[in-house]
Amino acid sequence: MVRERNRREWKAAYFQKVHRLLNEYEKIFICDANNVTSKQFQAIRVGMRGIGDVLMGKNTMMKKAIRELIPQKPELEKLLPLIKFNVALVMTNGDLKEIRDLVVSFKVPAAAKSGSIAPIDVIVPPVNTGLGPEKTSFFQALAIPTKINRGTIEITNNVGLLKIGDKVSESAAMLLAMLKIFPFTYGLDIVECYDSGSVFAPEILDITEDDIRARFLAGVSNVASVSLAIGYPTVASVPHSIANGFKNLMAIAAATDIEFAQVAQLKAYLANPEAFAAAAAPVAVAETAAVEEKKESSEEESDDDMGFDMFG
Repeated sequence: MVRERNRREWKAAYFQKVHRLLNEYEKIFICDANNVTSKQFQAIRVGMRGIGDVLMGKNTMMKKAIRELIPQKPELEKLLPLIKFNVALVMTNGDLKEIRDLVVSFKVPAAAKSGSIAPIDVIVPPVNTGLGPEKTSFFQALAIPTKINRGTIEITNNVGLLKIGDKVSESAAMLLAMLKIFPFTYGLDIVECYDSGSVFAPEILDITEDDIRARFLAGVSNVASVSLAIGYPTVASVPHSIANGFKNLMAIAAATDIEFAQVAQLKAYLANPEAFAAAAAPVAVAETAAVEEKKESSEEESDDDMGFDMFG
């Protein structure tokens, strides 16, 4: 009886905590907490002190607590389908990118345990293992090329031991342990981000203003190209259409007696090409003079440097 009462009190306190945190924070990281130790959780909580909180618990209890709060905050309903498997909620009101970097910094190296799933490719490099020749058969069973060097086994080539998604065999785990290789890193892996009712992938946090501007300009360029190709005017294509139309008008005016202010200089040059050559000549002479002056200045500086080096 007492035990059941204590359990009810514990549940009520947990629900109150969930409600308080969800009312206090608007930004949440939904994290995969597999292989995260209690020591890591403690370190993460200490690191988040003053800028956020970490919420753990049974999925059914977290969902029930969230459902109780949905009448006041309907946007929280988007969290429900995200709470599955072994999940942790990292809550904050700070900058999501900064908090993301902080959470990821608590990852630690870990050994490959037999039966676990490899999250990355594991390649064993050429190395002297320090093991005696009696272990040769073990390496042969794993198809690892070796040779005996000064009485110890040396791996001669890179060996692709595991690929992403492979189940770690007992022999692979034993080999990595013998070589003191800790290939995996474990910590909170951010699966989804929640911000005031919006849910998005964590990769969105790495998008910069330059990326957004480049994507926007590429989209405008595509719209303009399509609009010009099908002859359908849009805000993006109209400037190009006007420019192309003006080029056509200038071409027609150059070939006919049509006159307007913008084509007067073009017609003058076509009527008297020598005048165009005369107008272009001073520009070419000025550019040549500038190049020569720069060359002479560079040579003088070189001479000055030589004199300084020789006579101090």
